[in-house]
Amino acid sequence: MRDPRVRPNIHAAGAVLWRAGATGPEIAVIHRPKYGDWSLPKGKLDPGESPVVAAVREVGEETGLPCTLGRYLGRVTYPIPGHRQLKRVDYWAAEAAEGEFTENSEVDQLRWIPLDDVMDELSYPMDRQIVRVFARHPPKTATVLLVRHAKAGKRAEFDGPDDQRPLEAAGRRQAKALVPNLLAFGASRIYSADPLRCIQTVTPLAERLNAEINCEPMFSEQGYDSAKDAARQRFLSLVTDRGVPVVCSQGGVIPDLTQWLAQRDGLTLPPARNRKGSVWALSFIGDRLVAANHMDRALSTGIVTG
Repeated sequence: MRDPRVRPNIHAAGAVLWRAGATGPEIAVIHRPKYGDWSLPKGKLDPGESPVVAAVREVGEETGLPCTLGRYLGRVTYPIPGHRQLKRVDYWAAEAAEGEFTENSEVDQLRWIPLDDVMDELSYPMDRQIVRVFARHPPKTATVLLVRHAKAGKRAEFDGPDDQRPLEAAGRRQAKALVPNLLAFGASRIYSADPLRCIQTVTPLAERLNAEINCEPMFSEQGYDSAKDAARQRFLSLVTDRGVPVVCSQGGVIPDLTQWLAQRDGLTLPPARNRKGSVWALSFIGDRLVAANHMDRALSTGIVTG
């Protein structure tokens, strides 16, 4: 039995890539001639790359298809035969965009298999384990990305109103690093609490999307505490299948809001320290929360923490 104290030293990411078929969802299964297997697309993280960005990149490289990430499906960890190494792979559901399979140096075939038949096509039990998680809910879920503002220095060291405290240099770097991670989920609309540090955290994303930042004072600590029920309902009103909203808020709001959602819908949240610059990727069916993935220092160091 593997010693649970041994940490994985190879990190990878992949996806259950799906599309709508005539009779239901179809899953992409790839053939790798080097190994003679049929598997889900996945691959190792590049240095400094986050699992989220790696998952989209690897799907694109192995299938030729762009995709948008959705629900987090979990991770598998296994030893590498012939090496004293452990590999960990994080998986997401990913909806394929229009395109054609492109044969490449690693993959020579792609098959689209109906979900009901895909288990028989996969070579590895670990892939089948991930597909079983995928099959628990409809493939398409609505995503809301809940961001805690980036680093803004110490309140006592800022000479001015606290809601005007700006991001420090490290926070500005965090804000820029958020952009590709949020875009991997199809981020399309932006909402922010009114403190300047919240607005500045999503400004690089707004610039990339050429999108407006919608100011929402009730997502600030003061606004949330003064009208908690209204703030929760406002958050739920943003859940939609016509785009992916990004909501930037504060440390006094996010734990209470996510815990309220989880308790309401019977979900157990993964551990999370809710550091500055971290993100909750929340997956909904209707307005019911069905999955929650917390991304912390993963966004800059390539290690998932939730």
